[in-house]
Amino acid sequence: MKRRDFLSTFAASAAALWPAVGHAQEKPVPVIGVLDGGDPGPFLTEFGRGLRDLGYVEGRNIQIEVRSAAGKSELLRSLAEELARRKVDVIVARLTPPVRAAKDATQTIPIVMAPAGAPLETGLIASLSRPGGNITGLSITSVEASGKRLQLMREMLPRLQRVAMLANAADPISHFLIAEAERAAASLGLQITPILVDGNQEIETAFAAMGKERVDAVIMQSSLPEKSVVVLALRHRLPLISTTRSAVEGGALMSYAGRLADAYREAAVYVDKILKGAKPADLPVQQPTKFELVINLKTAKALGLTVPQSLLQRADEVIE
Repeated sequence: MKRRDFLSTFAASAAALWPAVGHAQEKPVPVIGVLDGGDPGPFLTEFGRGLRDLGYVEGRNIQIEVRSAAGKSELLRSLAEELARRKVDVIVARLTPPVRAAKDATQTIPIVMAPAGAPLETGLIASLSRPGGNITGLSITSVEASGKRLQLMREMLPRLQRVAMLANAADPISHFLIAEAERAAASLGLQITPILVDGNQEIETAFAAMGKERVDAVIMQSSLPEKSVVVLALRHRLPLISTTRSAVEGGALMSYAGRLADAYREAAVYVDKILKGAKPADLPVQQPTKFELVINLKTAKALGLTVPQSLLQRADEVIE
């Protein structure tokens, strides 16, 4: 073969091989699956901010796939299985039912709780310091703060006697939440009326039942469809205390809980560590260190309530 022919043949072969070599050297963009039982908007805002702070830009060095059940808990299982089949690099699940669904769908893909209530009591993790398995992330103290919420409601409503505990039948922590509320209520001389619901239609029926039970106020579980509960509480003129700030922004009377926005951003830190090689089993579960009281003064006025000055002074935020 002549030298000119050899060089031409080599150049053609190299050109044919180069795209394959270059493609092999490219690193695939990590895919984060987000599993949410309700409205993922508030979570995605703060989670996205946390990712950006760590140098991640969606579409450039990260991809996010969101699956939301939109308040239909029966869809969580299939949505979690869909993310597992997609073989995402990590699943970020907000609140306990999505975490449970993700755990049932995969024992290999890392799962970040963002956050989950009572993960130890419900068997999601082995311990807070060494969670084991493929789950880590953040815990929210919804159960432990039940007594404090009742105290705040009693301070808001001195004549308070009966409180409805509106709980999510599909959430494994609901029974712990009710039990703790009943324990705290006994020490305050209050009566808890537990109401387990599943879906918007049952929530409407529950509020109709509250009128017959003559309840004075309602505490809602955070994994319930927030907007539906807030609208019905306002319609039935019932003071509503929640575990989420967003519910108060939407019209609930007040909330007391760990700062969810902080937890949402911190979930990005867990994702970053996992993508860099950390194992979920070795990453301790974090619990909230700061709690906030948010009061909606506009809702209080609409309900004909006068918020005590002592509560206003202690509130982290007052919505007017």
